[in-house]
Amino acid sequence: MTYLAPVAPPFPVPSRDPAPAILAVAEALQPDLAQGFQIDALRLRLEMERAFGGSAADGAWDWKLAYEAGEVALVLFLRKFGRALLARAGSPPALLPILAKVACLLPTHTRRSEEMERFQQFSTPLPMGLAALAAAQITPRDLVLEPSAGTGLLAILAEIAGGSLALNELADTRADLLRLLFPERPVTSFDAAQIDDHLDAGVRPSVILMNPPFSAVAHVDGRTTEATARHLRSSLARLAPGGRLVAITGAGFAPDAPAWAETFGRLTETAHLVFTGAVSGAAFAKHGTSFETRISVFDKCRGGERGGITADLARPMSVDAPQLLGRIVAEVPPRLEMDAGVGAQSQPASPFRGLPPRASGPAARPLRSTAAANVDVHVATPDTEDLAYTLRKAADDLGAARLSDAIYETFRLQAIDIPGAAPHPTKLVQSAAMASVAPPKPSNHPKLPVAVLRDGLLSDAQLETVIYAGEAHGAYLAGSWCVDETGDMVSAAPDDAADVVRFRRGFFLGDGTGAGKGRQSAGILLDNWCWGRREALWISKSDKLLEDAQRDWSALGQERLLVTPLSRFAQGRDIPLSEGILFTTYATLRSEERGAKKSRVDQIVDWLGADFDGVIVFDESHAMANAAGSKGERGDTEASQQGRAGLRLQHKLPNARVVYVSATGATTVHNLAYAQRLGLWGGEDFPFATRAEFVQAIEAGGVAAMEVLARDLRSLGLYTARSLSYDGVEYEMLEHALTPEQRGIYDAYAGAFAIIHNNLAAAMEAANITGDSGTLNRQAKSAARSAFESAKQRFFGHLLTSMKTPTLIASIEADLAAGHAA
Repeated sequence: MTYLAPVAPPFPVPSRDPAPAILAVAEALQPDLAQGFQIDALRLRLEMERAFGGSAADGAWDWKLAYEAGEVALVLFLRKFGRALLARAGSPPALLPILAKVACLLPTHTRRSEEMERFQQFSTPLPMGLAALAAAQITPRDLVLEPSAGTGLLAILAEIAGGSLALNELADTRADLLRLLFPERPVTSFDAAQIDDHLDAGVRPSVILMNPPFSAVAHVDGRTTEATARHLRSSLARLAPGGRLVAITGAGFAPDAPAWAETFGRLTETAHLVFTGAVSGAAFAKHGTSFETRISVFDKCRGGERGGITADLARPMSVDAPQLLGRIVAEVPPRLEMDAGVGAQSQPASPFRGLPPRASGPAARPLRSTAAANVDVHVATPDTEDLAYTLRKAADDLGAARLSDAIYETFRLQAIDIPGAAPHPTKLVQSAAMASVAPPKPSNHPKLPVAVLRDGLLSDAQLETVIYAGEAHGAYLAGSWCVDETGDMVSAAPDDAADVVRFRRGFFLGDGTGAGKGRQSAGILLDNWCWGRREALWISKSDKLLEDAQRDWSALGQERLLVTPLSRFAQGRDIPLSEGILFTTYATLRSEERGAKKSRVDQIVDWLGADFDGVIVFDESHAMANAAGSKGERGDTEASQQGRAGLRLQHKLPNARVVYVSATGATTVHNLAYAQRLGLWGGEDFPFATRAEFVQAIEAGGVAAMEVLARDLRSLGLYTARSLSYDGVEYEMLEHALTPEQRGIYDAYAGAFAIIHNNLAAAMEAANITGDSGTLNRQAKSAARSAFESAKQRFFGHLLTSMKTPTLIASIEADLAAGHAA
């Protein structure tokens, strides 16, 4: 029968995060499941409107969320009754009819959302989950990983079987639900196709249950048949030797299918395929799809044994889940013996180093502080010592600049000597103007690991940067200031003003290529790390530079994974790191507030705290150029978003130790507008009251004024600019004579591009970009011509390079044979 429980009229319940509202709906539905009452779409809709404070038509929720609420109700039902039902039934086949009857009390999934279609979010029906559970043969000693955990239907079955859980889910709402449902279990949000790359090395699951997307890949538009294989390869790599992986895939993903023969050949190099069985689309019909599926069971090889396929591939497709479960019980062999220590007992507090398990609600903060204590175990404090150096006397000839008539002078330490410091591996130079002034005598002694000086991890030139950066950070800019709530407006503070701030002085590292700007940045961070300032921010131009940052940090003997990308944490969420170096890009930093989600700047400030006194490295800081706007030939230019975000961050964290890093940051005076911490205006060191006055004066003085500015900053110990010396470097032209065949190839491609060029106008007319009356879409026309010209230039550049490569290789081989190699 259909039972309609009394439901209170809808009323608004403010909830920016849908997960708590979904859980509230599930908690309202669970008693009906326990009593065997049918829940129809009307009942589900009323509960959703009550929890979300609005209707689906109003956009308060959609039916995907409603169906997920029903699935969560099943999870709650199984948590309450699952163990007792399993014990009473005695076996999965005996339990199957009971769970199938409970699952049928919920509405069939008949409506799909765009997200559901795009990411193929079809949760595992309970009968199929029970079949996977029977195949896994989970024991209380097992650590069970579910890489695509969804709403937790597979996870709860593993839990009632006695296993410990490690869960991963990429979708934000589902991940939040898992944290609410399994508050004591670690939940991560990685792309499951690369789960082995992201999880901490200490997480070695003995069982993996997975229902991955069949053809959807995260961050990739369109479909790819490689999706399932990628998920399986990464999960098998993570599985402990002797462990078992149970995967629900499309029925076509089979070892006897010609398209997948090679894939299964690779998968079974390190695992045994002990069972595979397909089932008709009826198994998933309740969850909105009639796609035929398959359960495959892999046992990972131990030691040096070879894998293979022992499964019976000749069996026909099962008509439904009960028939497939019968096959599994009869055909799946017992588990392999596991090595001692593998399983739930080896489970760490968190599946990612430095990332504690997250809980939602009031328990979140205590969990974070508890995990913070655990992190200290992983990151040992190195043996440190204060860096010793001696000051040179003013009359010391070595300290005085030895100027010649050259534009560049050889770089040498001018104010200090560092006993035992290794010289820079390559010769460095600085401009004659910079060499003509000596920096001030410092008093700051960095605290660094003993190995840095002993093993020459930082050269004498690089250690000088660490010393002077610390010296600069020990002082504050003149004056007191008021900063508004947005962080955009800064004004001089009146005498009786409240919430007055002072800005800590910054440092500008302007070295060119070869001086090791990344290593010096890491050295400044390490100095502060050893002083106990163990939260820092590293901002750069591209996310591809994350690996460079991790390399430079690990080159100083530190754990590379302490450099963590901000992209790992969704905008608007708390950053759960207790310590570490947060890496982000300027493009990410400029992300503004979106609805209930805070801006990225505010997210970072919340993590660091308003009293933060650690390091912020603005790597490639010229990306913040034009932070205050400028006047050009075509009129006024608005301030860049990246520059404004950088200034906002500096304003909101006045006590931060700021380092600007750029070899080209001072090419124009407008590009220095972001360098607020150098005190170029509004202070005592320079005669400019405002940024506008500074820009106007330096702009009027041209290159000469910029040069004087650089010298003055150097004399204050706030700036350094060195580069590789090309003294003694010679080069010769290597000519490649095009062969007749290469000329023919070039001419053929030139003719092909000429055809495209001659017909481009007709193509744009056919696409309604142009017409008889002229241009109909100027932006599209410009984009089309730009794309064509760009493609043409890149193509012919690659073509000519490939033609010249044989001559270049022959020249290299001849030089190697002649011994002309270093």
